[in-house]
Amino acid sequence: MLKNLEHLINTIRERKNSAPGKSYTNKLLNDKNLSVSKVKEEIEELIEAVEKNSNKIHEAADVIYHLMVYLEV
Repeated sequence: MLKNLEHLINTIRERKNSAPGKSYTNKLLNDKNLSVSKVKEEIEELIEAVEKNSNKIHEAADVIYHLMVYLEV
């Protein structure tokens, strides 16, 4: 799992240098408010998924991705 997180971090850092508009990650990195908003939204979706016992893994992955992007902002 650590290798996957390292790969994700490297990909996010590579996207920092990509052309604006071509990368969703780049868009998040360049708009702190959007990044914060997405982290909050994804956490709410994860909480709902846990409460309904559905789609937890997908929602947890979304939280991890958006949180890792936010940490690079």
